[in-house]
Amino acid sequence: PSARTIRIPIPPFTLVGATTKAGMVSSPLISRFGISCRFSFYEQADMEAILRRSAGILKVRLDSDAGVLLAASARGTPRVANRLLRRMRDFAQVLGEGHISRRVVEEGLQRLEIDQLGLEKYDREILRIIIERYGGGPVGAETLAISVGEAVDTLEDYYEPYLIQAGLLQRTPRGRMVTPLAYEHLHINRKNDGNEGLLF
Repeated sequence: PSARTIRIPIPPFTLVGATTKAGMVSSPLISRFGISCRFSFYEQADMEAILRRSAGILKVRLDSDAGVLLAASARGTPRVANRLLRRMRDFAQVLGEGHISRRVVEEGLQRLEIDQLGLEKYDREILRIIIERYGGGPVGAETLAISVGEAVDTLEDYYEPYLIQAGLLQRTPRGRMVTPLAYEHLHINRKNDGNEGLLF
């Protein structure tokens, strides 16, 4: 009852809000922002341009074919691309190349256990667990999180978005399921459950 509204004059300003969980933001709050945008992963060409610029800032030579390979392994995220670029610079110094060549990137990614799709060890482990323990799915998020030893939030916010974007994982009402592309990428033969080709 004793609460009062106090008006404080402030200069005009621009407020920018960002979230990775838009569904958890109330509609009235979202509607108060004049412009609403959705950002997706960067395209391959954009990632290559970002890497060339970053290489210039780091004053290290990046071969064009090395940049293509590195961009493809960066999960469509500039932050990841720049992190990998710095590591490749280190590998180039250790291997005595003096610049980042395709050979340096291939060996560097292999040592970091990052494959050509940008999947790291735990990304592949998640897919393997779904395939080997749960027959490809569906499996619930909490059960999967326990199986991989991660928190549910970490699984949903860090690992799943790129796996889904890459077409390797699906979220369904019944749980997580791997796609045929996941079997192909991991070189695992897909077992026929006996229902393929049946209409009823």
